[in-house]
Amino acid sequence: MTAPGTGRGIGGGSWSAEETTTFGFPRDTFRILHVSTGNVCRSPITERLTRHFVAERLGVLGGGLIVESAGTWGHEGAPMESHAETVLAEFGADASGFVGRELLDEHVIRADLVLTATRDHRAQVISMGHSAGLRTFTLKEFTRLVRAIDPATLPPLEDGVVMRARALVRAAAALRGWLLAPNAEADEVYDPYGAPLTFFRSIGDEIRDALDPVVTALTGVPART
Repeated sequence: MTAPGTGRGIGGGSWSAEETTTFGFPRDTFRILHVSTGNVCRSPITERLTRHFVAERLGVLGGGLIVESAGTWGHEGAPMESHAETVLAEFGADASGFVGRELLDEHVIRADLVLTATRDHRAQVISMGHSAGLRTFTLKEFTRLVRAIDPATLPPLEDGVVMRARALVRAAAALRGWLLAPNAEADEVYDPYGAPLTFFRSIGDEIRDALDPVVTALTGVPART
């Protein structure tokens, strides 16, 4: 087992010195943890696209958002798959320096929001305990809930992206159970491991489409058109 690093935040890990709240959450940062199986395909794409989209919209103001990933059967120390790197490059996102990680208790404890590729991953994270249920969603589930939240009910960005992100997670958790997926597959992002580049590209498009409303809600800034 390895301890989590200083974070993969878009602020370059400069937020490692964190005070915590009564409930163990950092006061001035918000950690997003993306989870898949091997941490070499889906979750690296999601991690790096999230960072890319946040940086595009907030620049250095997004430094309070720490974005990480791990795998339930994570290939500890492995690079991401080459097709995943290609997909990220086509989005203009940075794939450099990525190192795969196995999901550990410490990652879940420190995460303010856990977004998983599938329902099985979600169940595995919640089964680890640490009161993770209220802050763990599949990516597409969270997207569906976020779309139903009135942005006007969230704190303005002037109050800080961390405060806004925490309010967003609370609002999404309150809606869970009221907005069900149309079918079981609707909340899944399928594993492209070993598939040709064309399938990786389709998964990259799915992840981008799911992330866009999430990042818009987190930052209060829509994507550039």
